[in-house]
Order: sequence, then structure tokens, then C-alpha cells
Amino acid sequence: MRGAGRTAVVKALLLAVAACHAQAQSPPTQAVTWPPIVDSHVHLSFDPVGDELARRGVLAAVDLAAPEATLGKPAPILLVQAGPMLTHGGGYPLDAWGEAGFGIGCDDAACVQTTIDRLARERARVIKLALDDDGLAPPLIPIAVAAAHADHLRVAVHALTDASAARAAAAGADILAHTPVEHLADATVAAWRGRAVISTLAAFGGSDTTIDNLRRLRAAGVTVLYGTDLGNTRDAGPSADEIALLAQAGLDDAAITAAMTTTPIAYWGLDLGTAHLVLDGDPRHDARQLLHPREVHKR
Repeated sequence: MRGAGRTAVVKALLLAVAACHAQAQSPPTQAVTWPPIVDSHVHLSFDPVGDELARRGVLAAVDLAAPEATLGKPAPILLVQAGPMLTHGGGYPLDAWGEAGFGIGCDDAACVQTTIDRLARERARVIKLALDDDGLAPPLIPIAVAAAHADHLRVAVHALTDASAARAAAAGADILAHTPVEHLADATVAAWRGRAVISTLAAFGGSDTTIDNLRRLRAAGVTVLYGTDLGNTRDAGPSADEIALLAQAGLDDAAITAAMTTTPIAYWGLDLGTAHLVLDGDPRHDARQLLHPREVHKR
């Protein structure tokens, strides 16, 4: 090798050495310790990926519909469990994806009362009601809410329409299990003040209407909890799509981080012991740091 060829190789080697030297002289990325991620809407019996969730830093979740036999059973992560959601006989989700015990059909008050009392004894920590056109009959909604509250359980509602969200608020329900996809009237938004909504924006396509609903609910004082509807979605870990859509709904990095970690830990009263994540940067300045934890430490 001679002439220009040798000169080019020498220059390339010198540049490579200089780059390595500069990298060696740069201070290491400051690690940040942060609480684990909580997904407030999953279906782990439908998609049993708890081990993968744990590996990626999701160390707790709220399972908002599963067969009754799963209540109280060990899981790879800490679970708040609802057991089957209540619906009408043969209604959603029994007539769709949940025919294998993901719902219980009730068509009268006695069934609602005895079912909720039984789920409470079996260690359910939240009750989920399917509403909308194919769910629990409207007259049974306040009965279900009262029964759950008497058992010291919160009530989450599958309510994608304005009418259902309004009925649930009037009945005293605590949590919108999804951000509704139909435009919410101002009165409906105001009725949910002081309660909670689980985002699940990506699961329903992240429409402008849904994003605007979440923005308005948050502005009205509704607590936002990060949730993916895992099972319907198939991303077994923190969701980049959900984070991006939460940002579109007006949450900054600090608010997104809170919705994914500290807020649900407090809201659900989770005892995660010494479990924590080690991140490459402060998620309050860049929530995407939560997507790829450097280390995951279980309790």
C-alpha cells in the first residue's frame, strides 16, 4: 500500500483512536434509581407474559378481567385483580374474546350482589363493570357500585361512550377503565372530577377524539393512570406508543412518568418493598428512559 491509500488508512486510524480517547474521557451516564412501572390495565390470563413484563421493568399491574379461578393465585409480578367483569347474560366480553370465563352475566340485582360479594371473598381488589350497549343493564349499575363499595372495593367501568361514562359517574364508579372513544360532553367530564381514568390510548387507535377526552379529563382534575390493555395489545412491556400518545394529550415527561410509576403505586396502595429500576437518565426529563431500564431490581 502506498501514497494516498496509506495516508487514508493512517488518517482513519488516527480518527478512530481520537474517538475512543474522547469516549474514555467523557463522564459516564449518571444512573437514576426510580420506582417500578405499573400497568393499570392488563389481561394476563389472555396473554400470559408476566415474566417478560418483569424483565422490562413492569413489576405491578391491574388485571381487569380474568377467570375467577385466577384470583389470589401467584403471578410473576404484583397484581391487583378484578376477576371476571360483570355484564348481562351473554354480553360483552362473553360474546367476544372473553367467552372462557372473563365475564359473569347478571340480569338481576341478586346476581350482582352475590357475585360481587363472592369476588371480594376470593380476594378481588377491584370490580369491573362492562357497560355500553352490550354490558350490564343501566338499572344494575348503581346496585353494583354500592355492593362493591360496601365490600371496600373500587369500581372500574368499561365505558367507551359518553352516555355510559355519564351513567357510571352518576352511579359513583371510581375509574374509567379506558379513555372513552366517543366525544365526552362537558358535563360528563366534570362529573368525573376527583376520580381516575386509565389511558389505553394506543389500544383503541389513539384517535384525536380520544386524546382530547383524556386532555379534558386531566384538566378537570381526573387522575391519569398509565395502562395498555395488554392482551388486546401485545407489547409486553412499557409502551412507546402509549407514551407518545400521552404526550399528545398534553402530559409532559414528568406527568407521564408519574402516571406510569408513582401515581398508580399510591392510588392502588401497592407494597413493592425495595423493588426499583436503574435508568440511564431522569425520566421526569425524558419519559422514554422507562422503556429500557438499565437494571430491574425486584423486591
